[in-house]
Amino acid sequence: MNRNEHLIYRFYTAFQKKDFRTMQECYADTAMFSDPVFPNLNATQVRAMWEMFCVKSRDLKIEFQNIRADEKTGSAEWIATYPFSANGNRVINHITANFVFEDEKIVRHRDHFNFHKWAGQALGLSGKLLGWMPFVRNKTQKAAMKALNDYMSKKSP
Repeated sequence: MNRNEHLIYRFYTAFQKKDFRTMQECYADTAMFSDPVFPNLNATQVRAMWEMFCVKSRDLKIEFQNIRADEKTGSAEWIATYPFSANGNRVINHITANFVFEDEKIVRHRDHFNFHKWAGQALGLSGKLLGWMPFVRNKTQKAAMKALNDYMSKKSP
């Protein structure tokens, strides 16, 4: 296992343990993160997002596999199983992660998953019927960013 493969392994092993501090250490100060729910987060926001997930998630289960990396880029597949916080619906989200590294830190992290499938699980019938529509994704992104901003503001002195 090379250094960047080890970094990915360390990141997801920490996530399994809800060890957000170790997860946060894996990111460079200039890191960017994006996924269908949380697009275009900066390093401060992505660190807070993982902390929020680890602190607030109940019954979160993380599995990961197929870690691959070279000196500059990497990838992994992971599955998050959890009850959706707004309603308790069970979500099993299959995710492909892509990474860019500099100086043995993550500088870019992009998670890909089927938003429509996720919305159907998380939001129920409305997500199944309307999850493919842009307004559902936009509404979900706004709600997610509000939750993240609220979490960050409560932590600030």
